[in-house]
Amino acid sequence: MASHRAQWKGFLKFGQVSCGIGLYTAASSSERISFNTINEATGNRVNRIFVDSETEKPVPREAQTKGFEVQNGQYIMIEPEEIAAAVPESDKTLEVEAFIPCSEVDDVYFDKPYYLTPTDKISEDAFIALRDGMEKSKVVAIARTVLFRRMRTVLIRSHGKGLIATTLNFDYEVRSAEEAFEEMPKLRIKGEMLDLAKHIISTKKGTFDPAEFDDRYEEAVAELVKAKIEGKPLPKRKQVKVSQPNDLLAALRESAGMARPKEPKTPSANANKASTRTAKRSGGAEQHRKAS
Repeated sequence: MASHRAQWKGFLKFGQVSCGIGLYTAASSSERISFNTINEATGNRVNRIFVDSETEKPVPREAQTKGFEVQNGQYIMIEPEEIAAAVPESDKTLEVEAFIPCSEVDDVYFDKPYYLTPTDKISEDAFIALRDGMEKSKVVAIARTVLFRRMRTVLIRSHGKGLIATTLNFDYEVRSAEEAFEEMPKLRIKGEMLDLAKHIISTKKGTFDPAEFDDRYEEAVAELVKAKIEGKPLPKRKQVKVSQPNDLLAALRESAGMARPKEPKTPSANANKASTRTAKRSGGAEQHRKAS
């Protein structure tokens, strides 16, 4: 990672062993398409200005501070220096507290990944010993430290020639699954529907290759921008048809390649009579043209 600047530098400690490490951002949004806010009337870019909610006068940056609302419209002022003093002091040490099976950590707690590498030659042996030891033991490490002025819990796992450190959400930050799914009906699918669903799944099994998945949002926005620049018609969104419960079995059969052939419709008596009347009218009109 010599061509990139470390987001954080410190030490990784496990037992009585320590090594110098650097954290590098593993995921970045810098390549995404971004927009500016524009005044539609003038076409000029809009600047953000903070105004007082009562006086409606602009408030310069040096006059802005943090505040905690104690009741409606009343705040306790908190200075940046007070926040800095209250945050646990960072000793720049990412200390491993436990080694656990990775399956014990629900990925709903995963926050942001970082590549973790040794910062110097002296630290390489200890770093590699931890990496290989975790890989052979099939475990990951749980560690804690102050990162970016916050105490963070970090999951560390071996990844290729290095390690990945993923910051974890705290328990209070993750919504309860029971709360999220409380309105789900207690329903079980059985019989042919379940068999067809399992069959479709078995035919779609594969492996995960991130390179095969494109960012369709970015592509759609790029297509929209290009169309606007060239004055072409704007792309239209395709409507998705939701499978209705009474059509679900037929949709599953079709997805599994087991759709039943449609039976030919038998003409009804009324349809036959209508065809006869149409033929007679056509024949009569033809004879009239010949006579004339």
